[in-house]
Amino acid sequence: MTSILVTGSNGQLGSEIRELTTLYPEFKFIFTDIEELDITSLDEIIQFVEKHKVNYLINCAAYTNVDGAEENVDIAEQLNAKAVKNIAEISAHYQIIPIQISTDYVFSGKGFKPYNEDDETSPGSVYGKTKLKGENYLREICPKHITIRTSWLYSPFGQNFLKTMIKLGKEREELHVVSDQVGTPTYAHDLAKSILKIIRRLENDKNFKEFGVYHYSNDGVCSWFDFATEIQIIFGNNCKTKSTDSESFKTLAKRPHYSVLNKSKIKHIFGLDIPHWRGRISHCINRIKS
Repeated sequence: MTSILVTGSNGQLGSEIRELTTLYPEFKFIFTDIEELDITSLDEIIQFVEKHKVNYLINCAAYTNVDGAEENVDIAEQLNAKAVKNIAEISAHYQIIPIQISTDYVFSGKGFKPYNEDDETSPGSVYGKTKLKGENYLREICPKHITIRTSWLYSPFGQNFLKTMIKLGKEREELHVVSDQVGTPTYAHDLAKSILKIIRRLENDKNFKEFGVYHYSNDGVCSWFDFATEIQIIFGNNCKTKSTDSESFKTLAKRPHYSVLNKSKIKHIFGLDIPHWRGRISHCINRIKS
């Protein structure tokens, strides 16, 4: 049976993959987090993959605190770069196919049209720089890999923008949200389904050669203000959202002003039908309410 190791499985994406396992009876899933497997330790990963005979490794583990990374560079480097180097070396040696989750933050955010996979990268934050370093390790050490850059991830699990907006919308009459940062929300449930469809495709096509970087978010474009407004409407909060600019919210890390990802490649290669971001918020909110 095909064995899939999911690291960082207590986070948003790992939790969504766990919810979908019954739909993929042909796969054996192994879910780990730091308590079960420290991916910054090469020896630990070696022992683990030898014991469990892993075929695919979905790496959901990362240091994702964008502002925190500015002050905790070493931790971000360990999780986002060194750990991925370990995964790349192990995968190349044991013929495992790694699926790495990366970010829109590898781009400068100064663009004006959706970023393609081969567009120039120029991260402006420690988070983006360390994630790009991880991407490069995979590319250099283990060419037979899939890297998926995504953006604005949300789900019923963990901490994320959608859940924060719901909480604040209950507590306040008015919220000010930036409208000069543009991108696309990604429902982690949709990304999880797409990753498992990709693995199923790889299993059915042993001659697959289109390895490398792909972009995935939900379809459409919006600002954080648009996203927040839609959340309040769908959830039913009476809170009003008002637009403001990034200068009103000083943060340690520089945020990209434009980080829309072009999904044409992943749609074409894997035949994915990606839903629009507006239609997926209600699905997530209904799960939270229930």
